[in-house]
Amino acid sequence: MASEKSKILVVGATGYLGRHVVAASASLGHPTYAFVRDTAPSDPAKAAVLKTFTDAGVTLVKGDLYDQASLVSAAKLADVVISTLGSLQLADQTRLIDAIKEAGNVKRFFPSEFGLDVDRTGIVEPGKTVLSAKVAIRRAVEAAGIPYTYATAGFFAGYALPSVGQVLAQGPPADKALILGDGNTKAVFVEEGDIGTYTVLAADDPRAENKTLYIKPPANTLSHNELLDLWEKKTGKKPERVYFPEDEVLKKIQESPLPLNIILAIGHAAYVRGEQAGFEIDPAKGVDASELYPEVKYTTVDEYLNRFI
Repeated sequence: MASEKSKILVVGATGYLGRHVVAASASLGHPTYAFVRDTAPSDPAKAAVLKTFTDAGVTLVKGDLYDQASLVSAAKLADVVISTLGSLQLADQTRLIDAIKEAGNVKRFFPSEFGLDVDRTGIVEPGKTVLSAKVAIRRAVEAAGIPYTYATAGFFAGYALPSVGQVLAQGPPADKALILGDGNTKAVFVEEGDIGTYTVLAADDPRAENKTLYIKPPANTLSHNELLDLWEKKTGKKPERVYFPEDEVLKKIQESPLPLNIILAIGHAAYVRGEQAGFEIDPAKGVDASELYPEVKYTTVDEYLNRFI
């Protein structure tokens, strides 16, 4: 039946973003399968995550990314496969592509993306090399002829907002706020559960097939200066704003160790180059999640910052 919800398999289900995608899939009524290495882990934290899955009606599917037979078996259960694998396993998604091809029934694949649009980024090294793995997977998906959606978001709220957007600080600004560039370039901040919701909504949507899904909620698209204005209004504090011009940012990237150099390169792409928000979407290649799904009541940056007051 056309009205039936697609069966969704999430690979990387217990990871940072994966658990949000699983929760969104289940809450939106999709038969949901979580691909996991161990269905009864000894780690209490991981066991607790799996319990939230099963409590929500999610089916646990035991397998391993490096066991091709288990990948094929899992793919055969699903109409849509969503990968949320971490950076160290991005290149190994070729195994998932092969399994989807062999299974022959998957109608849509979401490779692990959720950051910058890697086909249009000018990110500097070492970010360029890190993101090249995502580029290679996109080309492999297309070469395999698998229908796809590339879901890209801005900064994950859980990473960016505890420091009120600062890349060079861990917590909220006290005496000083450290800002890359002039602070006027728009960036995007998205709560992880909302990333999951928009991604799952696109799973059955023909408008998102073979397109990039840009997740950039309007109320969450704001400059670092605007973000700090919000923070100051909430707290009544006015930290000194310290601006790092682009040449200083590039120097810091070159001098910093891993993973700070990669984090800074992403910050440079967003806060200096404006890659998260400073562009028009080509309708032949992409769609705006907020325009497709205006009914989503997403968590605003304003609301999210209240957690730290």
